[in-house]
Amino acid sequence: MLIIKKTQTLRQTVTQWRQENKHIALIPTMGNLHTGHVKLMDTGRVRAENKVVVSVFVNPIQFDRTADLASYPRTLQQDYEQLTWHDVDMVFVPATSAIYPYGIVNQSFVDVPGFTKILEGANRPGHFRGVATVVSKLFNLMQPEVAYFGEKDFQQLAIIRQLVRHMGYDTDIIGVPTVRTADNLALSSRNSYLNAEAKLIVPQLYQALTQLVVVVPLRVGERHNDNVLAAAELLLHVGIKPNTLIIRNAVTLKPLTVSSLRAVVLFTAWLGKTRLIDNEQVDKISIR
Repeated sequence: MLIIKKTQTLRQTVTQWRQENKHIALIPTMGNLHTGHVKLMDTGRVRAENKVVVSVFVNPIQFDRTADLASYPRTLQQDYEQLTWHDVDMVFVPATSAIYPYGIVNQSFVDVPGFTKILEGANRPGHFRGVATVVSKLFNLMQPEVAYFGEKDFQQLAIIRQLVRHMGYDTDIIGVPTVRTADNLALSSRNSYLNAEAKLIVPQLYQALTQLVVVVPLRVGERHNDNVLAAAELLLHVGIKPNTLIIRNAVTLKPLTVSSLRAVVLFTAWLGKTRLIDNEQVDKISIR
């Protein structure tokens, strides 16, 4: 496995692979890799012509709180072991100065209007702008034929798809289904912060989500609102504090209408001091 830190070396390697008729399959991460990331790697390996590249970069401009950036788990040596075990061809581990050579203060940003400031974006100002900016930089550096993102961060995935349309990147964006623990907790680097007591409550979260999925095909309007409120009350009762619990169009992230074909239940909440993100999708709905 190649370990590359400099952008010039990255470009040279990618150019050489293209001369060998290889495709770049990119998996952007912030490290602290878990089974969910492994699924992305394995999915990228399916096509024989792919060279699987994993970037590990804790992106400072997507953190709205300095404390969160400082405390984000960094486990690079363990990550290297996982990447090697799963036959990744290259890991790109740039310094902040390699991604932002002119500094962060005067950095140009990439924004996706209509997507970055709603829902999760309203709770975390600047977060998705930071995500869109760093992903654009990675796409410019590597020009990958395909990039893989987990569906757990559903709004992020929707933003990246919109970004590719707007910017004209010749990159296929593949969403990979969420990987869950035995008690249906969506895998996340944040899960390491959960204590034993919190983990006992976790099954209630997925139960609330699945209950909402059942009622999505029903009439748009107050009935949905009533069910969302009931689910929120259930979660509060067991100690989970919902931050966002809402049903939206899975493509536009706007409220459902009679013409909506796909829906998604979006969820963010606090369990103790840990912020959880999850979602459940509903395909081929027929709302009356």
